[in-house]
Amino acid sequence: MGTTFTVKWVGVDNARVVTIHEEVTGALADVNQAMSTYIADSELSILNQLPAESEAELSDSLFFILSLAQSISRKTVGAFDVTVGPLVNLWGFGPDGRVIKAPTDSDVVRLQQQTGFEKLVINSAAQKALKKTDLYVDLSAIAKGYGVDVLAGIMEKYEIHDYLVEIGGELRAKGHKPGNQDWKIAIESPVNGERKVQKILSISDTGIATSGDYRNYFEEDGIRYSHTINPKTGRPITHKLASVTVLMPTCAEADAMATAFMVMGGERAYEFAVKHNIDAFFIVKSNQDFIEKMTPGFDERLVKRG
Repeated sequence: MGTTFTVKWVGVDNARVVTIHEEVTGALADVNQAMSTYIADSELSILNQLPAESEAELSDSLFFILSLAQSISRKTVGAFDVTVGPLVNLWGFGPDGRVIKAPTDSDVVRLQQQTGFEKLVINSAAQKALKKTDLYVDLSAIAKGYGVDVLAGIMEKYEIHDYLVEIGGELRAKGHKPGNQDWKIAIESPVNGERKVQKILSISDTGIATSGDYRNYFEEDGIRYSHTINPKTGRPITHKLASVTVLMPTCAEADAMATAFMVMGGERAYEFAVKHNIDAFFIVKSNQDFIEKMTPGFDERLVKRG
């Protein structure tokens, strides 16, 4: 996944550390082999290489995550769309590498014909996926969260009920840290060139994911192009939402929904979060400063500082 991971738990039995470490690294290797677009012979890469109208049997893990992704796509009316891969690559944010020049309108329109979550059909009974067109699926906005959930599953397997697991900043927490206190998580401020804490969360029994456009982008002629692609326009987002943090039962859900909210923009995403009882925190650009907006449930989880 091109990043680090952390597994913390509360307990006195150190004999299991080596065993759990081996299981964790093996499980993450399996997630990569199933869902990476950077590994040429991964299950997802093989699916992507199949021609239009092809149907492929899916492993349990890829079937689960594609089914979840499609469910979230329907729920968000396409704001989340794992078929946007060709456009992500076109704008230089995929495995093909960076670009320094924005693509032409004709290139964007051409590749839009190869996208659309409704063109990927999941056959639940047969555990298969059908590509109605020459689709390229990119799971980078949900697979990392799924990996976190896999780590949480390993903790549960070993009957560890106080833990914090993390991959590249996406987390899942359960129980308490030593001292019977909730786990404390810092939310980074979306400021270029420095690391600054915006808020501190007190969490337990939840997945947490943050998405933002303040680190992964390129500039051309004074225009900044975000890595978050709007599936409907085929172009990077242009609104003022700089960062969103989402809390949901699983990290895969939180990961995907954070991306969907970045596509929606602050106002629409806030309304969606309130309507669907999703705890979320939005940081919106305003001239030289930032404006915070959060759902009531998220506010209850903040560590109040004097």
